[in-house]
Amino acid sequence: MDLTRAAAAALDAADPLAGFRARFAGAGDDASDPTRPLYLDGNSLGRMPVETPAALARVVEEEWARGLVRSWSSWIGAATRVGDLLAEGVLGARAGEVLVGDSTTVDLYKLLVAAADARPGRDVLVCSADDFPTDRYVVAGVAQARGMTVREVPADVDEGLDPAVLTAALDERVAVVVLSAVAYRSGALVDVAAVTRTAREAGVLVVWDLSHAAGAVPVDLAANGVDLAVGCTYKYLNGGPGAPAFLYVRRWLQEQLRQPIWGWFGQRAQFAMGPVYDPVPGVERFAVGTPPVLALAAVEVGARLVAEAGVDRLAAKGRALGELIVALADAWLAPHGVALASPRDPAHRGTHVTLASPCAWQLTQALVDRGVVPDFRTPDRVRLGPAPLYTRFVDVWDAMACLRDVLASGAHEAYPTERARVT
Repeated sequence: MDLTRAAAAALDAADPLAGFRARFAGAGDDASDPTRPLYLDGNSLGRMPVETPAALARVVEEEWARGLVRSWSSWIGAATRVGDLLAEGVLGARAGEVLVGDSTTVDLYKLLVAAADARPGRDVLVCSADDFPTDRYVVAGVAQARGMTVREVPADVDEGLDPAVLTAALDERVAVVVLSAVAYRSGALVDVAAVTRTAREAGVLVVWDLSHAAGAVPVDLAANGVDLAVGCTYKYLNGGPGAPAFLYVRRWLQEQLRQPIWGWFGQRAQFAMGPVYDPVPGVERFAVGTPPVLALAAVEVGARLVAEAGVDRLAAKGRALGELIVALADAWLAPHGVALASPRDPAHRGTHVTLASPCAWQLTQALVDRGVVPDFRTPDRVRLGPAPLYTRFVDVWDAMACLRDVLASGAHEAYPTERARVT
């Protein structure tokens, strides 16, 4: 691979997604501008689309300020309307299978309890020991409340979950498995179709967390036979901080499940104000309360951009950006003791790439002070999350060159260690 900056610029010139960068605030028009932040944390919080302020203003100034309660006719179906957009444009699902609202944690809780109820007589919940904390906490909380047992399967912090290890953990006691499609720390990619198939053969339901996958790698929920999934919208979907999450329930399973939070938005004939909870057919039965109308307007903008770009094209560019990070890390950073902490094979890796160094916290702070925005993850990881909708290849090159220069100069040694930060 040609590792010159000119080669990176040539990749940008040939990039079919290059035009999308101008549709995000702060992405900058001049890749050589030294004051332009190099943002490599799109897998934590995506940039704001330039259309978002107008979309929010329209809801605030027209629908709320002028329409007031008369606007409910357009608001009341927003959670399913945006859900259908995500289903068909991003997730490879069908209309009527995705609902947007609540947080990822709440949606995970709802689906996990509903799935456990659908497997009576089974008393074990399975999760990965290296999964995102909130997923493991929800699994532990549900297990404790229901008198169940948690079976955490080990996973390599860099290479991710070994499917054979998971398969060995499945028996007639297991009710539900909770797994992330892309590991939050290393980016390790799980074979969603294979795991789902194995679990189904064991009579087990799987709830997939797509937070680091949706909008970056194809998940193809229908084609992969996925039954249940959740995910956030503020990473690659660019819905904004605190944007509501989505949940997916395969159509054939919807009326078999009853979620544990009985709210009036999941009720049949909700405005009849009936005395007894009777969940509506379809995915709307997983709703709880009033939809977050303003936040949904922002999510809709981001989801439309991803759908327009196409997940397959985004995934291809994401792999290419990751390959550039890996090649530059091997050439420039390995001599300074920095190691790849993600799967080397791009087919087994999501869009973000993680590097390991004993000085990871100090390196992260040194980069931030120099206009490069990565992320730090324990125990000693620098996580780089280029978002293919708006990240250029020269952005990656410049950021990696900055990291190389920091290491070569020892500038990071002036910063306190992560242990000092914690204590």
